[in-house]
Amino acid sequence: MIPIPRKGTPERDRLIQEHLECVKSMAGVAGFSVLKCATPGDTTHISGGVHEDPLLRRVLLRMRGASPKGKLIVICTKIDAEWRIGRLSGIRGVPPVFVDDTVYTSEQDIQHAIFLMRLDEMEETDGMPEHYHEGYKRRDDNWPVT
Repeated sequence: MIPIPRKGTPERDRLIQEHLECVKSMAGVAGFSVLKCATPGDTTHISGGVHEDPLLRRVLLRMRGASPKGKLIVICTKIDAEWRIGRLSGIRGVPPVFVDDTVYTSEQDIQHAIFLMRLDEMEETDGMPEHYHEGYKRRDDNWPVT
């Protein structure tokens, strides 16, 4: 298994730079993908990102596969104008809470901010076989007691 790059390493800095370049190049494209457009906003010719960087792909898969409990999400506060970062409780019916008062006016900026926050929260050994569990629908982690 590939470990998560530690803070301050050139590998981690390269990973963050690759993510930022991909996110910026996708400005104006509907949805969100970590790909690099030859011309910003034009998905006719794409490269880089998850297609060509195995470490970035592995880190994103680990982030996306994590339990919903404590996961950071984008919350739209004004349609197509303002977004904030929230954290899921992991319990059905319990709404997410905002992590801070920062308001983002760009979908790309908030996606990269969440990537950085989640990367900082991940341990170097995150996703290793010894951390495997049956899934997020286990009775002990996100189902309310009835």
